[in-house]
Amino acid sequence: MTICVRPERINLMGVAIDPLTMSQAVETVLAWTAKPGPCRYVVTPNVDHIVLLQHHEDLQAAYEGAELILADGAPVVWASHLLGRRLPDRIPGSDLTPAIFAAVPPDRILKTYLLGAMPGVAEVAAQNIERRWPQVKVTGCYSPPLGFEKSAEENDKILAQIAAAEPDLLIVGVGAPKQELWVHRHRERIAARAALCVGATIDFLAGEKRRAPVWMRGMGIEWMHRLATEPRRLASRYARDAWIFPQLVLKSYLNR
Repeated sequence: MTICVRPERINLMGVAIDPLTMSQAVETVLAWTAKPGPCRYVVTPNVDHIVLLQHHEDLQAAYEGAELILADGAPVVWASHLLGRRLPDRIPGSDLTPAIFAAVPPDRILKTYLLGAMPGVAEVAAQNIERRWPQVKVTGCYSPPLGFEKSAEENDKILAQIAAAEPDLLIVGVGAPKQELWVHRHRERIAARAALCVGATIDFLAGEKRRAPVWMRGMGIEWMHRLATEPRRLASRYARDAWIFPQLVLKSYLNR
């Protein structure tokens, strides 16, 4: 398998994004996992990321180090059309991960490690993954404790476990921007060929959380489902983003 030729990144409200389709993204990540090399990681910016990236220097550095930056939020894609820098596809991490699993050739095994979710959830996700995609083998999983990213001892433990599991692909779901910062900080020590920073994907794969209905995803209003299911955690963040993001779009439009 060869890595597809990628089009040049586009700049959207100060954030460089790869204008790839889902199939191109899947092909690219699978190509990374097929041969030895340094860990390359993927981030998927949504509206919240775009807002944070205006001032969060550590997150900016994490994005600069990412091998692929794929638009997650539908409003990000809509904004790209308005600004004349059209992104071809919305690629949420929760869609990208199963798409990669489904695309693994039948004569190959994709070794995968799951990092994130509450205790026991990743184990259920691993069972579901191997049942649905026999060509995917989950070689390890771990639910890190709260504040793990601040503990050198805990980070050493996690990295050693990943190395022992020898995965081709690392799925990281510890919440944004923590997951992006952690992968960037430890990228040279992560013994996987590729890493995906994909939020609640492990919970979705385990059936612990339910995604929005397909029709809501198709209309780009999955955020409404998430807000309805987790109002206490998301209400203030969504309110902030709803105020700031349109201003960023308008500023970019006027400065075209």
